[in-house]
Amino acid sequence: MTKCMISAPQPEAVEAGLEISKAGGNVVDAAVAAAMVQTVVDPQMCGIAGFGAMQVMRPANNIHHFIDFHGRAPLATTAEMWAHLIERECDDGFGFVLKGRVNEFGYQSMTSPMTLCAFDFALSNYGTMSLSDVMAPAIKYCFEGFAVRPRVHAFWMQPAQCGRMRRVAVVNKLPAARKIYLNADGNLLAVGDILKNPDMGRTYERIAAEGAGVFYHGSIADEIETDMIANGGLITKQDLAACTPTISPPLVGSYRGIEVATNQLPGGGPMILQMLNILESFDLSSMGHNSVAYIATVAEAMKLATIDKDQKLGDPNFVDVPLDNILSKAYAQSLAKRIRAGERAIVERVNNGTAESKDTTHLVVADSDGNIVNVTHSLGSSSGVVTEGLGFMYNNCMMVFDPRPGQIGSLAPGKARFTAMCPTILSKDGVAMLALGAPGGTTITMGVLQTILNVIDFGMSAHDAVSAPRFCATSNQIELTNRIFRSVESELNDNGYETVRFAASYVTPIVHAIRMIDGKLDGGADPAGDGMSASI
Repeated sequence: MTKCMISAPQPEAVEAGLEISKAGGNVVDAAVAAAMVQTVVDPQMCGIAGFGAMQVMRPANNIHHFIDFHGRAPLATTAEMWAHLIERECDDGFGFVLKGRVNEFGYQSMTSPMTLCAFDFALSNYGTMSLSDVMAPAIKYCFEGFAVRPRVHAFWMQPAQCGRMRRVAVVNKLPAARKIYLNADGNLLAVGDILKNPDMGRTYERIAAEGAGVFYHGSIADEIETDMIANGGLITKQDLAACTPTISPPLVGSYRGIEVATNQLPGGGPMILQMLNILESFDLSSMGHNSVAYIATVAEAMKLATIDKDQKLGDPNFVDVPLDNILSKAYAQSLAKRIRAGERAIVERVNNGTAESKDTTHLVVADSDGNIVNVTHSLGSSSGVVTEGLGFMYNNCMMVFDPRPGQIGSLAPGKARFTAMCPTILSKDGVAMLALGAPGGTTITMGVLQTILNVIDFGMSAHDAVSAPRFCATSNQIELTNRIFRSVESELNDNGYETVRFAASYVTPIVHAIRMIDGKLDGGADPAGDGMSASI
């Protein structure tokens, strides 16, 4: 019988989590160990100065909680502080180009660093091992190094897109980052080169020895504040001291009689439930997987949910969200009626601060007793800032706020931005049957949705469900991966749909999932990444 299964985009993280499980750790211990390794071997996708959401299910203890650790705008933030710096919207309508790129790169681009306190909370409340124990694999990778994987290098090589900076700037522009990511000749490390980060290792050793408090209240906090003051940063020790995760029940809905438990706002869970509510009115399986009718129907549900997201969803502490109406079955049926009547939704590409980087990571851990940890965490697309001697990079999540006052996503002190992150667990008759999530920015919900449909409506295994050809509609275009039949695309075009075809067969979001059937586990790691699913 499978004791523990892990699915994640980094083989190093999967192995580390399984080793912790072999040593007697539970799913929370294994998940935090794996996630900490992710911060080392995918250091622009995630880090201890990042943000995210963790779903914890322990049925024997009647526990099903979310640890929400969304980054919040620094207390020094004001709604109008960047209004005079606006040059234009990004070409794709997601985000703004500001003078000096202050929202995207550097010391003003970061929200509060929440990840470490969330992992520490998870261990303290649901784990069995110490922070020192579960950090040991990550510390080893810091000092001994890891081979730069293709996906890590591909992030560095991303070209400038839609007005945003080339991503290589986050590793080659500022001296503290250059010391880590460039070789002795001043060239960027190549695929297969060994990346060592002893400064991060020493920081992690301090945290392991002294506890997470050293980061938020102690000597590391002092070093962070000193660096921020010297470089015009917004983060202060007051911001660090205020960092604490929010514990909430899952947002629960249903799809074809199956319970769907996902995250609350400001996460993307409401979009998942709304799209499933709409699609429940259609016999998708009879349409045929990725047929013209199927793609058109699901794409309309995606567009309708995107419209509501753009207009209505945000941090509920700052925005009045009509969530009950958005998630009602009656409202979903009214939207389904519009789709059935042939109405085409129009997505206005006007930014309101809901955009999000695709540079994130995810992992799923499950055991044969139904215990699950499902976590998505991120640095946004990374600020490029490394405090000298500390080794880790900060997030750049101020980038996704709207610099115009008076908008849903406008800047405000202590405010979190909407994120499409949506760790989700499906259960039947009280027993979990599927756990999944993904990185991929605003496409996350669309990949998670299709994976759920693949399992529930088409009976796919976890591997097949995450590997099947996908499409996405977060605008009036339907984006198709290269394995969607061209004959289908042609008929969509004949029916008046505008499409765009990716050259790649596999693109973001990079979905990872574990399916549970009669106590047996099967995992899926999206081929778009370079990860794996494995078990002991």
